[in-house]
Amino acid sequence: MGEVVPDGTWRIGEREGVALSGRWWKWVWSAPEGRDPVQDHTGAHAAVNQPDDLWFLAGTYGGRVARRCEVPAGRPVFFPVLNMYHDTEYSRRPRSMPVERASAHLNGVPLPLQEFQGTFRAPLWTRWCTWGLWGGIAGLSPGGYVLEIKADTGNDFWVDTTYHLTAV
Repeated sequence: MGEVVPDGTWRIGEREGVALSGRWWKWVWSAPEGRDPVQDHTGAHAAVNQPDDLWFLAGTYGGRVARRCEVPAGRPVFFPVLNMYHDTEYSRRPRSMPVERASAHLNGVPLPLQEFQGTFRAPLWTRWCTWGLWGGIAGLSPGGYVLEIKADTGNDFWVDTTYHLTAV
């Protein structure tokens, strides 16, 4: 899964990034009623339906959110900074958001962000387009971490998410 570079960041190839972003959307959509991880303001639903090979962190529908959750030590973590989707009936090409600023910091250290756009299949063979700025962490050693995610489109949409992570 991708390449881990000496500073511990996870470099994800374009094809893998599009596949991961599609898996992320399927993970969000798989949440039972009332347990949407994107609407969750505390992190209480972070572990719902997580895959066995990596860990997804939820984005937000905008605004400020602070969440606390445990993640498995050593497991790669994949998360959006800004992202969106639409069906291919709207457009066969992925649409994007303007980005005025975007960043992710783990314990104050900036993480590289990668832009992925493409199509994926959802249940019932529906095709969706996805676009996003994503971050990845190769895996965390046991302990506590603070992940800060901030972005602004310049069009009255912004995110300010803080994750207090405990790797166990």
